[in-house]
Amino acid sequence: MDMFLTVIMLLAGFVLLIKGADFFVDGSSSVARQFRIPGLVIGMTIVAMGTSLPELSVSVTASIKGSNQLAVSNVVGSNIFNLMVVLGASALFSVLAVQKSVIRIDLPFSMIAAAVLAVMALTMGEVNRIGGVILLALFAYFIWSMIHRTLVSRKTAEEIKEEEQEDKDIKILPFWLSLIYIIGGMAAIKFGGDFVVDAAVKIAGALGVSQTLIGLTIVACGTSLPELATSIAAARKNELDMAVGNAVGSNVFNILAILGIAAVITPVKVTTENIIDTLVLIAFSAVVWLFCFRKRKITKPYGIAMIAMYAGYLGYIIWR
Repeated sequence: MDMFLTVIMLLAGFVLLIKGADFFVDGSSSVARQFRIPGLVIGMTIVAMGTSLPELSVSVTASIKGSNQLAVSNVVGSNIFNLMVVLGASALFSVLAVQKSVIRIDLPFSMIAAAVLAVMALTMGEVNRIGGVILLALFAYFIWSMIHRTLVSRKTAEEIKEEEQEDKDIKILPFWLSLIYIIGGMAAIKFGGDFVVDAAVKIAGALGVSQTLIGLTIVACGTSLPELATSIAAARKNELDMAVGNAVGSNVFNILAILGIAAVITPVKVTTENIIDTLVLIAFSAVVWLFCFRKRKITKPYGIAMIAMYAGYLGYIIWR
């Protein structure tokens, strides 16, 4: 009976995630168009932070309870999932065009964030409170740079024409209704993520799976389901900038903001396995950057290759 209820909770979580993602994308798209904010900026800030609520909840709770290994493995595992599965799966629904700013600035910045984490781990074996402050300062700089780029950007006549065409394709909601969609979507995503993770952990525990493996797989993948649902929903709605921005922005938010907050609360110990996984994240980020650099888009074959690489990584962490 308990297992039956757990499965029901798992399915309910999936429903909340999917519908919450739909509402969140619709509300965010409407606000972006009303205020002439680029979809990329919305995706890399509001959407990215909103879909990272499960990671924030899990990692901060783990830090408070002293389960620091779960905090790191959740963040790094989620980032690898975001990069390879979220973007890869989104590319199966629609070719993901990647802006120059993502290739030149945002993807490299996400690699720098992972590299900073790796350096702290290798030199100190932990992310202490000072390290947490450094991570939060880097996150503040990232947000400032996003706002600065938006304010100083100058659109060409062709770009303005394309945005006007997008406006016709997107249903513009009243501002108050857009806020309800965004807040309601975030709430559904948050609770849906909680339901999925709690149910998955119970199922895994019943099957005798170790807590370390749960952190890197079920918890990491479960807390990344909002990013997956939101990016696929955005790709299906042709909000391609939001689909890419959500995944890349979530990765930056996860390392700099979530681990930064967790480390300020309690210094976060980093294991050798965590360091290896962080280096894998950097390597995968470089591969995705090369994919984007070549054609400025992520096509279906690239998406399949990214998912296959993640499957290989998953096999490795299960084996070890």
